[in-house]
Amino acid sequence: MVPLIVLLIVAALVVLVLARTVRIVPQANAGLVERLGRYQRTLSPGVALVIPFIDRLRPLIDLREQVVSFDPQPVITEDNLVVSIDTVLYFQITDPKSATYEVQNYIQAIEQLTVTTLRNVIGGMEL
Repeated sequence: MVPLIVLLIVAALVVLVLARTVRIVPQANAGLVERLGRYQRTLSPGVALVIPFIDRLRPLIDLREQVVSFDPQPVITEDNLVVSIDTVLYFQITDPKSATYEVQNYIQAIEQLTVTTLRNVIGGMEL
């Protein structure tokens, strides 16, 4: 009876290690692997092997084109006219490592960059 229990425990450990070793990254996604908390590599779509209990796969990054609508922004033109502009952004992540590690919230960063550029362009126009 004891050898059967030991065999079941060993089989459960093998299944657990295999489940943590083989990772499947779906199409149009990218996975970032951290080894002991530090960036190791970026996984492309398909089957990948990681070292269990040492490597950690961060949440997957969607690489498809995304659409984000932002609230209307007041913009002042060159002749001091206040115009409210509604923005819709289309963007696609091309570097998942940079989107994860170089900015805290990339959607908010994209919004602020768009608002700044929009105000600069509209601010130079006369209506």
